[in-house]
Parts: sequence; C-alpha cells; structure tokens
Amino acid sequence: MENRTKLIIGLVIVAVLGSAAVLSVTRGREGGIEVRTEAMEARDLVEIVTASGNIRARRTVDISSDVSARVSQLLIDEGDDVEAGQTLLRLEPDQYRAALSRAEAQFAQAEAQGAQQTASLTQAARDLDRLVQLRARDSILVSRQQLDDAETRVEVQEALLQSARFGVSQAEAGVEENEDRLSKTIFVAPMAGKVTRLNVEEGETVIIGTMNNPGSLVLTISDLSVIEVVLQVDETEVSKIALGDSASIRIDAFPDQAFSGRVTEIGNSAINPPSQQQGNQQAAIDFEVVLTLDETDAPLRPDLSATADIIVESRSNTVAVPIIALTVRDADDVEVGDAGGADGSEVQDIEGVFLVNDGVVFFQPVEVGIAGQEYFEVVSGLSEGDVVVSGPYQRIRQLREGDAISVVDDEASIDEDEG
Repeated sequence: MENRTKLIIGLVIVAVLGSAAVLSVTRGREGGIEVRTEAMEARDLVEIVTASGNIRARRTVDISSDVSARVSQLLIDEGDDVEAGQTLLRLEPDQYRAALSRAEAQFAQAEAQGAQQTASLTQAARDLDRLVQLRARDSILVSRQQLDDAETRVEVQEALLQSARFGVSQAEAGVEENEDRLSKTIFVAPMAGKVTRLNVEEGETVIIGTMNNPGSLVLTISDLSVIEVVLQVDETEVSKIALGDSASIRIDAFPDQAFSGRVTEIGNSAINPPSQQQGNQQAAIDFEVVLTLDETDAPLRPDLSATADIIVESRSNTVAVPIIALTVRDADDVEVGDAGGADGSEVQDIEGVFLVNDGVVFFQPVEVGIAGQEYFEVVSGLSEGDVVVSGPYQRIRQLREGDAISVVDDEASIDEDEG
C-alpha cells in the first residue's frame, strides 16, 4: 500500500512538471522565444588537427654488446656530450686476448705445415725428374711402375700443399675473428651526440643477444640537433594532413614557451593494425605523424610529452557562421525547394541555420567548408550581413519554421530562464 502511494505521488509530480514545461514553451512562443543572434561577417578561419605524442631525436643509436664480459671501465655518464670515435667504456678483455693468442699460434702452426708441404712437394718433384732422366738413358733401370709411382707422389704432395694453404687461410680468419672480438670490448661513439640513456655500471656484466633474448642495451646516443615530435592521429583526421603542413606545438615541460614545426612524415599503415589486435573489442586506429621542430634553444629531451595543432586548411576574409548555429532538420519539416542530393538521391536531413527576418525565424539550408575554432566557413546559403540565431543550442534545436523570437544579449538571463 505504501509503495502504491509513493508511485501515485511520483506520477502526480511528473504530470505537474510536464504541464509547467508545456506552459513555459507556449508562453515563450507567444511572447517570442528568447535567443541570441549574430550577423554574418567575413573572418579569417584556420582548421586544425590536434594530436598528442612525444619528443624524439631524429637520429638515435642504441648500442648493444656483441660480446659477453664484465664492464671494467666506464668513461661517460648519462647526459654527457660525446664526439664520434670517443671511447665510452671498456669490457674485461682477458678471455678475448687469450683466444687471440691461441688463434695466432694456430695460424703460425698452419704456416709451418704449409712450408713443410712445400718442401715435400719440391722433393717429390725432384725424385720424379731423376727417374724420368734415368729412364730416358736406360729403360731397364727404371720401370714404368716406378715412374707412375713418382708421378702419383707429386700429385699427392700438391694436394697436401693445397690443403695446407687452406689451413693457413682458415687460421688467418680465426685470428681476424678474435681480433674483432677483442676490439668489441672497447665501445666507441658511432656519432656525435648526447648520452640519453646509460644502462650499465662498472662491474656489471653485459650479455649478447640470442633468439629469445635481445641482449643488453648498454647505452643510447641521440643527436639532439634535430628534434621530432611523433604524434598519434586518428584515422578520421589523418587524411586531412599533408607533408609540409605547419604546426604549433606545446610541450608540457615548457608550458610558457611556444614551439613550431612542419609535418615531415605520415604513416601509411596503422600503428596497431586490426590484424594484430586481440579480443573482440577493436581498439582505435591511429596513424603516426612526425613533425620536425624548428630550431630552438630549449633544452629538450627525448620522450617529453607534447601536443600539436596542425594547420590543415586556412581561409582569409570568408563568410563564417557560428558552429553552435548550425542544426539539422528533416526534409519533410521545412520548405527548401528541391531536397534531392547531387546524385538524385532523396535527402532525409538538411543542414542549415535559422535566419531572422522581422522577429521571425526561417530555416535556411547552408553548405559549410572548413571548421575553425568557433566558426564554420560558409560555402553557400548565406551572405555577409545575414542575421542568424546563434544560441543557445537547446533553443535552436526546438525552433520551428515561422517561430517568433525575442533577441536577448545577456546569455546568463537565458540560462536562468531555462533553469
């Protein structure tokens, strides 16, 4: 019983509030709906695409280790400026020096074996020459078999000498390989720049990468003379951006300083393609857009957060309508002549504004171009000097063809009336 009473009371309250709302709208229509208006005038418009991202150096080198050893000497700190060829750190070289000495000994042994085989070939060739000369003088003293055996020994010694020469080459390659490994215990800067990341300390052991292990990232050197901003731009806006578009950039670490740049790269594929996404819920499709910053004295660092406003279109001295004034009406509710599309199809919704004429509003279809911060470019439908209803948005949605209006300049009074 108590619940039924509460329900009845609730229904009564809703009915009273509904009646009050209807009465308010009716009175508003009878005395003119209070709205704001604005006369069309020529403006300069700029359409921008806003995106967020991070700072990076155009050229960055990640240095990993090609050998596994302990860091014996660290010659730089993170944040240091380095020159190309400068020694950065050294690893313990003992095992690689020993390996090089072993390879050099094997090389010397291979050369000795080569010299021995050369001498053996020379001896076999001399024996063959003597037998040939003896058989020429007396075929009884040297049989054909003896001559054939001597020729075979020469061929064998030639093959052994060839094998010894290959052994020398192999040993020489082993020396070069171990020299290369020993040289990799000394890290030198591949370019001039700043050490932006240092992941090791003296005494730590660095390891080489394997199939399942990327190895130790020892340090990173960045050339900060050219700075880029890497942005993630939504798929609906990336098509508006072109190479060379200018941009204003805000960097969170320098809130009081303005930066500028231009678009230098636009990604051709999504950062996270749908084919690589897991689960049934598809994430947003974003593309990478790279801006190159103009020269600046600010001490920028990689990975700083940044937001960029990319100027994709601009218009000078063009008629503009407030964005809030634009609304949509069904084609059946307004008389706008032929409501067919350019391809002959039937148009269900018509975009336009409410023109003001002698205190009465009339729906006027318009075609808009680029969008600025607060205004749309008017391509057709309006002229400079036309007066349109510019707010509030809720009132514009409720307006109908032929409604009387009352112009109110004080926006606060309209908001209080709606409240």
